[in-house]
Amino acid sequence: TVSSIVQMIPAAVDMKETDGPGNLYALSAVLMDGDSGRVLYEKEGYTARPNASTTKVMTCILALEKGSGEEGEQYYLEDLLYSLMLKSHNDTAVAIAEHIGGSVEGFAKMMNAKAKEIGCTNTHFVTPNGLDSADAGGIHQTTARDLALIMSYAVKNKAFLHITQTRDYSFSDISGKRQFSVH
Repeated sequence: TVSSIVQMIPAAVDMKETDGPGNLYALSAVLMDGDSGRVLYEKEGYTARPNASTTKVMTCILALEKGSGEEGEQYYLEDLLYSLMLKSHNDTAVAIAEHIGGSVEGFAKMMNAKAKEIGCTNTHFVTPNGLDSADAGGIHQTTARDLALIMSYAVKNKAFLHITQTRDYSFSDISGKRQFSVH
């Protein structure tokens, strides 16, 4: 079977059953063969646009691949990934970035290296959470095509799938003093 990854920026579709793909409401869209990476359909798929919270997919992947524990107010990294992916918490993304990359800037370098490794050609990460920003390398942006490549890579990670398919998750800091629930 052929798996497909669809990415739209923004992820909004306004289609009737009889409408064709050219009537997508999204500014950009890509339908990609998830196995081969071949683009099957695109609408402005190579146009750079802000990543917004889709950035957190890359943050989660790097945390899964490079992470260990947290310092200071201590949490299990796995618990923070649920906060990151289920509730899209920006502060969680920064905490993960500082822990794994030493700083937000160090983590952004890791994100950009991973994007290049995956095959992204027009993606530049500056923040771990998708807030608009720029640095000497450019503005925080991606394309629908590059985002589809990132998602294709992410869905091959069983831990990523488990986290993102979870509906409800509760956790506490390691000391047990602070409780959190994400839905």
